[in-house]
This record gives sequence, structure tokens and C-alpha cells, in this order.
Amino acid sequence: MQIITPGMRLIPEAVLANNAALFRTIPETPSNADKSLHRVVIVGGGAGGLELATRLGRKFGKRRLSVTLVDRNRTHIWKPLLHEVASGALSASHDAVEYIAHASRHGYRYRIGEVVGIDRAKRQVFVAPSFDEDGRQVIPPRVLSYDTLVMAVGSVSNDFGTPGAGRHAISLDTAEQAARFNKRMIDACLRANAQYEQLSPDQLHCVIVGAGATGVELAAELHKSMREIASHNLDNIDFERLIRITIVEAGPRILPALPEHLARASARLLIKLGVQIRCGIKVTEVTEDGIRLGGKLFVPAELVVWAAGIKAPDFLKKLDGLETDRINRLVVDETLQARGDENVFAIGDCASCFLRGEDNALPPRAQTAHQQAEHMAKVIAARLAGRPAPAFRYRDYGSLVSLADYGAFGSLIGGLKIEGLIARLMYRSLHKLHLKAVHGLARTALASIGEMIARRARPRIKLH
Repeated sequence: MQIITPGMRLIPEAVLANNAALFRTIPETPSNADKSLHRVVIVGGGAGGLELATRLGRKFGKRRLSVTLVDRNRTHIWKPLLHEVASGALSASHDAVEYIAHASRHGYRYRIGEVVGIDRAKRQVFVAPSFDEDGRQVIPPRVLSYDTLVMAVGSVSNDFGTPGAGRHAISLDTAEQAARFNKRMIDACLRANAQYEQLSPDQLHCVIVGAGATGVELAAELHKSMREIASHNLDNIDFERLIRITIVEAGPRILPALPEHLARASARLLIKLGVQIRCGIKVTEVTEDGIRLGGKLFVPAELVVWAAGIKAPDFLKKLDGLETDRINRLVVDETLQARGDENVFAIGDCASCFLRGEDNALPPRAQTAHQQAEHMAKVIAARLAGRPAPAFRYRDYGSLVSLADYGAFGSLIGGLKIEGLIARLMYRSLHKLHLKAVHGLARTALASIGEMIARRARPRIKLH
């Protein structure tokens, strides 16, 4: 297993070859927490993990709980917005939450690092060392003890072992990947505008593999952003004619996890914009120059985004014997407790949770992580009081899809269909609800007003 920490060098594989042997000799990391406090360690600062740490810090402070959030990144950005970072519609720095400052304000501790294993018998978490770009160790390997461990590491893209996907396609799992794609997209436009020879078949062609919400929303955002880039005096090429976007989906339709009427409305709008949609065909290879479909068809492309399928991080498969499903998610019961260990829990995309009477696991969506974070705070309160943990109840509030400025569609509780401005406002409100959970109502309101003012002074699209 190899791990890349943003802003830091690749951790040598040898360091992680035998976690138990490596960390057995490392003393427990010292903490300022009172030894009598119940120790909660949350691994992963995504939507679920950050909201849970914030709730616990606000409710208990540092009087009854010692709450520690561990994440390899130094900042948090809401994952459903990464397609806007990739297109340049949003700058990650404007919306990022700095863990160190946020932890100080909300009563929990933040530790940077990559968790690579646990010892369930000793109730310890192993955090790998971090290195800078020059190979110097920034933070040594550490051991954190816990009374309650909550895994909230989210999910990553699943390329299903497709040849070339890991090397030639970009996933949108992190802000760094989204920013890298954005830079590559801008460079492609600048290169095409400056060259003297005719464009090759793959230039200014972007293929998005996977037609879930991320892929579909990204297609619309790219249609808008690439034309915005072209409008900034890149007048040597007819970008309106030459920019091409293709969505490839192995299933029979786009947005397979959402209601069919949302898929139909979104498909009609994308086709109207000139986006090509190919359904019912699998990508068999990704090359430097494009993708191969089936056995013979080759689609040339300068930019390839992989947004097909998810899985939990691979290290969960070897998490000291905890049960996982076929895509590495920890199997949990109705209280979100990991099967086989009463002190380990999982929330969000990395949890495989089947509720009573349901045939399918809960969907890997932001609203699931939000509801599970809220419930996990109740579970920890029950553990502190010596009460049985309550069962989790999920409520599906519906689905929303926003296609840049071109349109938005939604299906709410009871099958109510909405579209247009109302759907777009409700889509934006989901992010505001996340910010409210993380920052509180007053700070979110002030930040929203400030963003409305600042937006008038900034370019409509990020160009660097």
C-alpha cells in the first residue's frame, strides 16, 4: 500500500509493510487530555467526521470527552463541490475549513496523519509518519489510544482494475485532484490557442467515465467553464465548435441511483448542450490519448475523468480482522457499531449499513453521512451514560441534480418533483446546512454574505 499525503512526499511502502511490528515499539502519543476522560478518536475529516467532531466538541467540550480528529489533509472541503473546483467555478481555498483553527474553536483536537491500522485488543490507532517534499520527516509515527473509535474515512473512486485508469485518468476524490484537473484543462485550452498546426483528434475533448451525480454535474460545469476560458481572448480557435464532452456509462442510463425522471430531464438538457452520452458500454482501457470501449472502439481524448463507482480505502480490508464487504466498507449494525467490536463504529461512505427490512445498504450520499454523524453523537452520549446505543433511522429527503447555470432538477419526499430556480436554491441549501453544522448559524450567514460581495470582484472562473 502506498499513501500520498497532500503537500508531503510518498510514504515508503516498507514503512507500512508490517504495521503491528512497526508500532509495537512506539510509546503512546502524549496528550493534554485528562486520563479520566472518555477518549473518542474520529478517523477522517469529511462531511461525517468533521460534523461529528464539531457536535461532540460543542456538546461536551473538554470536560467529559477527549475528542481527536485524525486526517491526512490540513483542510476540509465538502466533497459534493469538487466537480466545481475541477471546472474552476469554485476555488478550494475560498471554501476550505482549516482543521487546526476549527478544532481550537470547537473543543476538539486535530492530528494530521494517515491512519494505517489499529490494535483492537489494546484499543490503539496507528498513524504513519509524514514527510515533506524533500524527504524529511515532519511528524514521526504515532500511536493514539481510544475508548470509542469512529471510522469516517469516506470513499475513493473504484476503477475496477481497468488498465491505464490509475495512470491516465484523474479522479475527483480530493481537492488536490480537482485542482490538478482544473490546471490541466486550462493548459489544454492555452495550448490549443497558441499552436500553429491543426488540432489533433483528441485535443479539447474531455471524456467522463461514469454518469453518476458527479459525472453528470461535471459535464455541465465543464461545458460552461471551457467556454468561459475561451472567452478570455483565446480567439485563434473556434472553441464552440471544437470543445467536446463525452459521458460514458456502463449502465443503461445516466444517474442510475436516482429516480428515472431526473435522469431523463438531465439527459435531455445535456444533449441540448451538445454533450455526447454513451450508455451500456464499458471502458476496457484508458491510454494517454483516450479510452477504449469494448474490444474495438477507441475514443480520443486529451482529458479523462474517472467518476465510475466507489470503494472504501483499501486499508480497511486489513483493519485487525473487522468484517468488510466487497468494496472494503466496514459492516455495521443498526447502531453503526462495527460487527465484532463494541468499541469501533463507522459512518458515511465507509460504512455498509443494512437497516431492518431493507435489501440494500444505505446509499453513499452526503445526507447519509450527515444523519449518521448526528446519530453517532447520540450513541456516544449513551455510552457515557451507560445506556444501550440507540438504533439508527435513515430518512431519505430526496435527490437533487444541478447542471451548472443551465438547469436543476429534484425529487423530494413523497415524490414531489421540482426544477428550475427552486431546485437550484434547494441544491445550494444542502451545502449551507453542512456549513451550519460545521460553523454554526451566525458564522455561516456572515460567510454567505461575504461570499456574495466577493464574488462580484472575482473572475467568473478560476484561471490559475
